[in-house]
Amino acid sequence: MTPPDIQAPERQGTTKLPDGRVLGWSEWGPLTGRPVLLCPGAATSRWLGFGAAVLAEAGVRLISVDRPGLGASTPLPGRSLLDWATDLRHFSATQALSGLRAVGFSQGAPFALACAAARVVEGVAIVSGGDELAHPAMRALLHPDVAKLVALTATDPAQAEAFFAGMSAELMWNMVIGMSHEADRAVYTEPRFAEAYRRALDEAFSQGTAGYARDTVLAMSRWPFELESLTVPVDLWYGALDTSTVHSPDHGQALASRIPTARRHVVPDAGGALLWTHAESILTSLFAR
Repeated sequence: MTPPDIQAPERQGTTKLPDGRVLGWSEWGPLTGRPVLLCPGAATSRWLGFGAAVLAEAGVRLISVDRPGLGASTPLPGRSLLDWATDLRHFSATQALSGLRAVGFSQGAPFALACAAARVVEGVAIVSGGDELAHPAMRALLHPDVAKLVALTATDPAQAEAFFAGMSAELMWNMVIGMSHEADRAVYTEPRFAEAYRRALDEAFSQGTAGYARDTVLAMSRWPFELESLTVPVDLWYGALDTSTVHSPDHGQALASRIPTARRHVVPDAGGALLWTHAESILTSLFAR
């Protein structure tokens, strides 16, 4: 296996929002590049990017932003997916980002799609994305353990949020490794990648677990926008070897049928670590239409 391309952030900072909160961020790639927002996966932070070796040639400025309550971003109790889109609209204006596109990885998928629904971004790539698990079309496809959590979130979201708050960086690491295909474990446990991934987890939980818990409730609830109404291009990327029970149970097939602008890619020999094993293809496709 070729070691995944992992590099430390080239630039970091915080951006103040109109209500006084701040968003923490990291960047890779040329400042003059086309801006791409990374919505990271569950309980990871601005410390874990992707595709650093191809950003200059692709002309991409990759920006990873911590969601409220994770890493360096100020908490926002009770926030919604559309609150994230509002935050990113302010962030984009403050940073003078033009033609912004987004990549949503794993649990970052609904956050990227919220930005698409609010027209904050001009295109989206969803990579190994979590589906709208609470949608009726997903019910029969869910792993029994996931179905229980989705049901709890629907009937008692406060209890679900309290349950998710029991997560930790170590538990998250063990859960990801435990549910991953061997092809993904080879990526995640490669020493340099594992070090970067675990640092991103530690940073995400540096303020406690409330940020992750809120993220997970939002991801497992019905989403407050209609996928059928999206107008910006959406690329759905899945690896056929992906065995995660919290990603799309049908590798984006139902998701693609609900998004009029969707283009679905299923890579036969890849797993859930597609973001790092196929970064160049994902970025190229993101700007292809």
